[in-house]
Amino acid sequence: MTAEAFRQLYEHLRDGARRSPDDRRGALNHLTPERVLAAAAEVRSGHTVSLASPIETRPGPDNPEPAEHRMTGPAPGDIGADGLHFALDRFAMNVHGDADSHLDALCHVLFDGELYNGVPASTVTRDGAGSLSLDVVRDGIVGRGVLLDIPRLRGVPWLEPGDHVTADDLTAAEAAQGVRVGPGDLLLVRVGHRGRRRELGAWDAAQARCGLHPTAMRFLAERKVAVLGGDGNNDTAPSAVAEIAFPVHVLAMHALGVHLMDYLQFEELAPACERAGRWSFLCVVAPLRLPAATGSPVNPIAVL
Repeated sequence: MTAEAFRQLYEHLRDGARRSPDDRRGALNHLTPERVLAAAAEVRSGHTVSLASPIETRPGPDNPEPAEHRMTGPAPGDIGADGLHFALDRFAMNVHGDADSHLDALCHVLFDGELYNGVPASTVTRDGAGSLSLDVVRDGIVGRGVLLDIPRLRGVPWLEPGDHVTADDLTAAEAAQGVRVGPGDLLLVRVGHRGRRRELGAWDAAQARCGLHPTAMRFLAERKVAVLGGDGNNDTAPSAVAEIAFPVHVLAMHALGVHLMDYLQFEELAPACERAGRWSFLCVVAPLRLPAATGSPVNPIAVL
């Protein structure tokens, strides 16, 4: 995709999604209370499934700076001692890495000196984000989740690094699975990244991974998707646009105002949906309350 074609697509999506100058919710505006209430009707069996992978604390090819989990208590003398003592621990992590499941706030993407909806990039400082931060989703995201399984569509266990998911793939998966993505939905796209990683081992996903083609963002705009989640980064590497390393992030977040969830895992959800014979469910996303943060580790829950 040429830089000119990307710019045209960006402007088309941005102009089509334009909202009032003070809007900070972006595509979450599609997720109305009425649609949240309707999503509750998706619960039929009460079966819950986590869409996150375990946070990793050991370095690997795709995770050179893993999360740190350190025990701060009990003290050695407390173990086995009489009386009350506590086990204590401390966590530290790189939220936007290539291994752990996380949600991107709209302030995560700076493009042409701006954030989503023309907010100046200067609102992000060393002290955190002054606008469009994680505080936008402090009340959580609850709605109808829809899983589109692209490897299932193509008859393969996973897509290979460098492959792209197109808008045609998304519509074909809908038809094959008997589901349709609609306004306010949380669209989850399985490419099989987690399954491949589990079977073949980790690799440098920053250099090679499958994801969505930039033109697939037209699908999100037309269907008025509220949130996009993938079991990879959502962006392909190498990028389809030589001059832009993360075109899907720019188009989804900066142009459309769609929050992204990266590196989820659907290896339990997909077979659960297959058994249930349906690919939609209630989805509950509860990021941490970090008011000035650009993202958060996240453990979305599908409720079938």
